[in-house]
Amino acid sequence: MTTTNEEKTVEYAAEIAPRLQWAKLAPDVYKAMVRLDAAARQGLDPTLYELVKIHASQINHCAFCIDMHTKDALAAGESVERIVQLSAWEESRHFYTEKELAALELTEAVTVLTDGFVPDEVYEKAAKHFEEAELAQLIAAITVINAWNRFGVTARMTPGHYQPGGHHA
Repeated sequence: MTTTNEEKTVEYAAEIAPRLQWAKLAPDVYKAMVRLDAAARQGLDPTLYELVKIHASQINHCAFCIDMHTKDALAAGESVERIVQLSAWEESRHFYTEKELAALELTEAVTVLTDGFVPDEVYEKAAKHFEEAELAQLIAAITVINAWNRFGVTARMTPGHYQPGGHHA
């Protein structure tokens, strides 16, 4: 990819080709994931939902999903500042509500699982900010984006081509 402005021409690295088109090769799985994703988002604030999806995707290094959900969040009216600060949310707490902070902390705990469990204090903090049914939906949303991330990273889905209003992952 090459871009030119008045001052200089920049030559970017070559785009990495996807390993395989998993959605086309496993269409029933893809369709089931789309339905699962739609079910998981029910009852959740759309802004919170996108922040969770972006942050899990950052943790999992899923460039395709970071691209998609950042664009979706911007299209939905989320601020650039809050999206930029998301990767350093612990140092940028003042950009987020206490409820969003609890969701981001839970997202990290569910996504990483390095200790093999979600710490009680993280779960309890989330439980204070979410009604039980909403908390169940949040956990479902975090789980679903982690599954999408694993498809995206493994298949090496290429970021940069997604336009809001398309298929959601």
